[in-house]
Amino acid sequence: MYFLPEKLDNYVVAHSEQEPDLLKQLTRETYQKVLQPIMLSGPYQGRVLSMISKLIRPQSILELGTFTGYSTLCLAEGLVSDGELHTIDINEELVDFQRKYFDKSNYGKQIIQHTGSALDIIPQLNKTFDLVFIDADKPNYSNYFHLIIDKLNSGGIILSDNVLWHGKVVEPLDEKDKSTKAVLDYNSLLKEDERIETVLLPIRDGLTISRKK
Repeated sequence: MYFLPEKLDNYVVAHSEQEPDLLKQLTRETYQKVLQPIMLSGPYQGRVLSMISKLIRPQSILELGTFTGYSTLCLAEGLVSDGELHTIDINEELVDFQRKYFDKSNYGKQIIQHTGSALDIIPQLNKTFDLVFIDADKPNYSNYFHLIIDKLNSGGIILSDNVLWHGKVVEPLDEKDKSTKAVLDYNSLLKEDERIETVLLPIRDGLTISRKK
């Protein structure tokens, strides 16, 4: 989703860091072999994720929603040398695809894949995290928040994707539209929860940065 006029958006992309070659290869193969390739973070948002991670220099990252691993690799760019990234996805058919690109990168040994429901896996992770990226099924966004907030270190960051949800957040709500209702509830939760401070950025389909106090 693009909210800026095309010319201005093109200017923004042209004056931002360029996409690494490995991620270009991953994108190409995703479009060739995987359904719904639009789910990729894409080169501009990928560079945003990379920059945020590099600024934080996290020891530990948790990602909810791996897809083909594009955002995983972007986030991994900021890991400290002995850091770990745990990424969770419910689709077991993509595990080998993800691992191929993880192992081609400089971060393969630092990336740990988990397959299954994040609602089941998160409670089993006996770790705390400096950075969390939520980009999974929208109806569970609030549930994910409640599961990870106590595992987030003080000063840690939650990045939440698709929080503008194709612009539907400002349109009349269809009560049958569970995803839009979930995103609206989640955005209110981030704004109102006193444990965090939040800024919503109009980047692509909306990206929220929430910092634990």
